[in-house]
Amino acid sequence: MAEFVSLDVDGGVGTIRLDRPKMNALDAQMQRELIDVSVEADARDDVAAVVVYGGERVFAAGADIKEMGAMSYQAMARHSVLLQDFTKALAAIGKPTVSAVTGFALGGGCEVALATDVRFAADNATFGQPEILLGVIPGAGGTQRLARLIGPAKAKDLIYTGRFVDAAEALAIGLVDQVHPADQVYAKAVEWARQFVGGPALALRAAKSAVDRGLEVDLVTGLEIERMEFSGLFATDDQTAGMRSFVENGPGKATFAGS
Repeated sequence: MAEFVSLDVDGGVGTIRLDRPKMNALDAQMQRELIDVSVEADARDDVAAVVVYGGERVFAAGADIKEMGAMSYQAMARHSVLLQDFTKALAAIGKPTVSAVTGFALGGGCEVALATDVRFAADNATFGQPEILLGVIPGAGGTQRLARLIGPAKAKDLIYTGRFVDAAEALAIGLVDQVHPADQVYAKAVEWARQFVGGPALALRAAKSAVDRGLEVDLVTGLEIERMEFSGLFATDDQTAGMRSFVENGPGKATFAGS
């Protein structure tokens, strides 16, 4: 059983909870647990969408520097695979995902938030990729996901300087999507996730796949990915139900089975 990362499901919404006192420092054990929990959330039929949450005080203050600081080059060459795999696993959840960020989301913590589809920040949240101040660079996806999200110039500013940004600036540059009072941000994230409960699960998975895979290729290839995902949905019960309901009852009234 995982010690520091858990999956709690309530009414179709799964919450991946980070809980390693005091600051949710992401050590190797926590990274492995996050992989396992992400795979579980992806596989479970009772999970329609996922919220990633670090608690009321802090999201995750970064990787465990004491653990990494003692590693040789040879050891880090091996560990760096895990360092990317845990955010890859989170990004690979084929369901809508949202981070509910309170307090610090720095280094690896920011990279966890970047691996979800959207990010909701508390008004007390602080983001940053301060690895440069340690003589290294982000290693869990930060150089790649941050640049794709906010553009290369803004990403380079944050990565080159290692400076922190507050919730207001994070919203202004597109790093987060919504800002809420700290005591409401988790509830707002759950509310966002709950809208997908009872939705067309296969279509949502296809939409996420088309967007994410399309970002990695040229436009022509991306359009082919979209075409294949789109046409494949005509083999699903939800497509039949959705289009029949539209014709008979108008938009937005279909009942989906997720199959």
